[in-house]
Amino acid sequence: MQNEPSEPSDSKRATLFLSYSHADDAKARRIATLLEEAGYTVWWDALIEGGAAYARSIGSALETADAVIVMWSANSVESDWVRDEAALGRDRQCLIPISLDGARPPLGFRQYQVIKFRSWRGRRDSPQFEALERAISSCSGAPAPAVRTRQRGVSRRAALIGGAGAAAAIVGGGAYLAIDRGLFGGKADESSIAVLPFKNLSGDSSQEYFAEGLTEEIRAALIQLDELRVMAAASSERAGEDEDDLQAVAKKLGVGYLLGGSVRKSGDLFRISTELTDGKTGFSMWSTTVDRRLNDILALQGEIAHMVAEALSIQIATDEPVPGGTKNAEAYDHYLQGKSLYHLAKDEESDRQALANYDVAIAADPDFAMAHAARSRVLASIAAEYGKANELKPLYAESTAAARRAVELAPNLADAQLALGFVLFTGHLDVKGARPSYERAYQLGRGNADIILLYALYCSRAGLPDQAHAAIERALVLDPLNARVHRAAGSIDYAARLYADALPPLHRALELNPKISNAHAFLGYCLMQLGKLKEARAEFDAEPTNFFRLSGLAIVDHKLGDKAEADKAMADLVKEMGDASLYQQAQVLAQWGSADEAVARLERARQVGDSGLIYLATDPLLDPIRKHVGFSKLIRELNLN
Repeated sequence: MQNEPSEPSDSKRATLFLSYSHADDAKARRIATLLEEAGYTVWWDALIEGGAAYARSIGSALETADAVIVMWSANSVESDWVRDEAALGRDRQCLIPISLDGARPPLGFRQYQVIKFRSWRGRRDSPQFEALERAISSCSGAPAPAVRTRQRGVSRRAALIGGAGAAAAIVGGGAYLAIDRGLFGGKADESSIAVLPFKNLSGDSSQEYFAEGLTEEIRAALIQLDELRVMAAASSERAGEDEDDLQAVAKKLGVGYLLGGSVRKSGDLFRISTELTDGKTGFSMWSTTVDRRLNDILALQGEIAHMVAEALSIQIATDEPVPGGTKNAEAYDHYLQGKSLYHLAKDEESDRQALANYDVAIAADPDFAMAHAARSRVLASIAAEYGKANELKPLYAESTAAARRAVELAPNLADAQLALGFVLFTGHLDVKGARPSYERAYQLGRGNADIILLYALYCSRAGLPDQAHAAIERALVLDPLNARVHRAAGSIDYAARLYADALPPLHRALELNPKISNAHAFLGYCLMQLGKLKEARAEFDAEPTNFFRLSGLAIVDHKLGDKAEADKAMADLVKEMGDASLYQQAQVLAQWGSADEAVARLERARQVGDSGLIYLATDPLLDPIRKHVGFSKLIRELNLN
């Protein structure tokens, strides 16, 4: 049963007047609908009956409304009608301004605190809508209604886009982003920047890692500026590859500024050139060229952040450098080489080469916390992706030790807290124990899309869907061209049983990276849950990762009545993956109706330390065995409920 909209607890129903530009009709209509559902009396011009005197109706409503909500946007700031309505609300001292797209209010209205709806996704249980209701309560004297629980029966994105538009978003592959967020081709957020990949001018391709590392460390320094939204690496790099024109890059990313540069190595000196560009005009705001030795590079990153802040009139809260660094040139160089290899996400060999570089970095500087955190992450990745059953526990133990050392050395290093949370959850299945580290990492790294992404996935798997959705929405704003973020958004909706909602982001992930793993499998799971079995089978057949392809085929072929093909897929899964696929085997058996055997496989998975068990609490494929005594016992013993 769906929850009914809550009424204001006070007997008075606040009357609201909505002022907006007709170009913003879709978002205005959504806000009006939610306000009406919350129990307010809402007046907006869509309610004027045919034949009514338009101006007289507006004047009467403006004079009697408890609050005048003005929706500023790039469209409405140019509207004389909206300015006049806002002026009357201001004169009556009942003006509530909101900004739909980040546009600043016109002169005469900038002294009022604006509620920012730029990244709002159409939900009432959001910080933006809660702030709006508090403002209404303050104006009208009526208490704000309680936040309503989100209705699962309605697609969040379909509700926002509306009717046929929702279908277009699914078919159009990612159209929901353009409508929902205004990211591509939209108005740029002036307090935002993208750091484009620094160019390696050394004439030596083996030095590419250094240019990559410098780009990332400068981005990390800029993230420390609270007033600046910093676009994540994947989206910045992708936009830079697709476009040569800087104005086009800025428009595509929806940012106000671009920072780029180059690196040239000569002996033990690095010549580093940096340029800040205004995204609206394409003109350079400042540029600088400096020569530095390797052990001075970390200090340079802070200097560049200061110059950007000064150019953009941003106040720096602290001069403290990012914690956990090093002044040892050899340690820093091997750390950058390790990061470059790890980010390739190529294969086990490249991950182990990354691990070897982190080991050299730590040998050169045992107190290099960033290297300890990176070492922990790569060890956990090797265990989860390539580890044999008898290797899992030793690898996770080593990863845990490295993460704890990183936290000991630099408690305020977001990557250290993230590494500890990740290994406690993934390697030790300690949901409650991992949460403080994840929460601390999220607090320290709220401008880092990678940290936000992993926090969102943790929340999803730990049974915290609201926190997961809020975090992944933030990651999508910071990294809209990253296939992994869209895949994560789809997986979070899937775990929340919002199967139709999960389809657009999963399709978008495959558009951005057709070879990304697990996206086809998640599409298959969603389509299967929606009863579209033949479409689901096609998705499983296209999945490149054997774990998910074979288990998906075993399930869907069984549902299609082809037991021989289902048995073959299951046999191939066991033969090719062995005990490393125990969790997937349990999924198949649960869907086949073999509850006892499914639970037995999960028990074996626990014994070998299969990281797949982190999905146990929320996995829809295990729903058929949730009432099984053995399953309930396993959930309790693993502290997953």
